Amino acid sequence: MDTAYTTLSRQTGLMNEMRLVANNIANANTTGYRAQGLVFSEFVRDLPGNPSLSMARAEVRNTSLQQGLLTETGGQFDFAIEGDGFFMVQTPSGNRLTRAGAFSPSAEGDLVTMDGHRVLDSNGAPVFIPPDAASIDVGSDGTLSIEGQLLGQIGVYRVADPKTLVREGSTQFRAEGEIDPVENPVVLQRFLEGSNVNAVEQVTRLVEIQRAYELGQSFLKTEDERLRGALKALMR
Repeated sequence: MDTAYTTLSRQTGLMNEMRLVANNIANANTTGYRAQGLVFSEFVRDLPGNPSLSMARAEVRNTSLQQGLLTETGGQFDFAIEGDGFFMVQTPSGNRLTRAGAFSPSAEGDLVTMDGHRVLDSNGAPVFIPPDAASIDVGSDGTLSIEGQLLGQIGVYRVADPKTLVREGSTQFRAEGEIDPVENPVVLQRFLEGSNVNAVEQVTRLVEIQRAYELGQSFLKTEDERLRGALKALMR
């Protein structure tokens, strides 16, 4: 019976991981997407009068911060971060972090995301783009200027502890820990960062999880038949 409990806990973890891997594969072409996975751990449950029971748990999600492929787009308001850091955007739920740098100027002159969220500068204020600006020059550190006149600097921020990142949607994160500006950011104009998902590895992992899950289901079925047989024998 203890073995069945252990297998059930493992099955739950495998199902959770299967969902995450499937989501990674679905977002393999999503700009700025960060792959996520599960951390499996073991915990021992003490049972009074019986041997302790080892259980598997897979509830802690981890996000890969590995650099995604940088692709030149030619878009004047497409930006990518090379190295550490996130753009910060203002949403109705508060400030959020993202690596998706497909921006555009709004009718009011604010630099916004595809969802209309305002992009923030290094001081946490919205980045303003003059409506009559023909072209914008962007320095490697994210500074914006028009014909030599400084407009501001696109903010690039890092989190002290990546484990405090909470995913919201496909490409945005809420940081529950400390956030600091990156001292020497590298921002590329006319580039976008793709997803950091390795599709081949993820598909391979999905097949492995499915096989492990099917094996666990087969074991549980066999164990169920054994217990039913034992109960019938006792009732005779």
